[in-house]
Amino acid sequence: MRVDDDSKGLSRAAQEYLSYLVVERGRARNSITSYRHDLRAYEEYLMGRGIALEGVTTADIENYLALLRATGLAASSRARALAAIRGLHGFCVAEEGYLVDPTTEVETPRLPSSIPKALGESEVVRLLEGVSGDDARSLRDRAILELLYATGLRISELVTLSISDLDADAGTLRAFGKGSKERIVPVGRHALAALVRWYGPGGRSTMAPSQWQHRGDAEAIFLSSRGRRLNRQGVWLVVRHAAERVGLEDRVTPHVLRHSFATHLLDHGADVRVVQELLGHASITTTQIYTKVSQEHLLRAYRSAHPRATRSGGA
Repeated sequence: MRVDDDSKGLSRAAQEYLSYLVVERGRARNSITSYRHDLRAYEEYLMGRGIALEGVTTADIENYLALLRATGLAASSRARALAAIRGLHGFCVAEEGYLVDPTTEVETPRLPSSIPKALGESEVVRLLEGVSGDDARSLRDRAILELLYATGLRISELVTLSISDLDADAGTLRAFGKGSKERIVPVGRHALAALVRWYGPGGRSTMAPSQWQHRGDAEAIFLSSRGRRLNRQGVWLVVRHAAERVGLEDRVTPHVLRHSFATHLLDHGADVRVVQELLGHASITTTQIYTKVSQEHLLRAYRSAHPRATRSGGA
């Protein structure tokens, strides 16, 4: 089985591996595109040195990673390349009859600690209340901002939402995350109210065309001014314009609202496992970065408020 014509130039084993990721693992198109790019570069390196895939050694992979580092490739990109290479060699052992996986002793490039910069709660309120008009665009934009903060949705999840995914009576929506994994997410009352206003008179119906070009557009929760399903770029512009309106353009992106959602839940006592489920993280490790942010917030509050936290004094 082949993934598509873009797999030309890859070994048969690499093509089969990519097909396995699509069919068996349900990996998203963007992930497959990245893996294909990484594997093509890797196999070109091997070919240029006359190294067959089944003859690769640990030293060969370490030399390749050193070359990537020397070219200035970021640690995150090198780690992604190694993940693709690990996957390929593991697949070859499991499915192609290779005897050795040369990646087992290769260390993953260390990634710098990346702490999400969440907005303060007052900044979120400022951002949301900065969109207050009654025209269709304002109603839509306020609903988008409220929903991003209320649910922690990824931008890719937001733009794929359809009307049938929202259960207003239950106060929940159905989101499809990475690998099309489905989860149910609660929607807060402010976000629900904003959606009701968007669905009401003067809202979504005024952006709907007299004839839909695509069935998927008719089912979309959020529409563009042209009556099409709003895309990722459209949501980015909505968030950016709202941030500019209140002087937060250097702080706010759709992903920052996701960070803020998670951090504020933890600040108010939510269990990290619950936050993991709400965010759609496959691993608790990914979610735990937010616990560090939350702990730092608590430490700052403690040090500024407790009379004996930082001040010197007698017993």
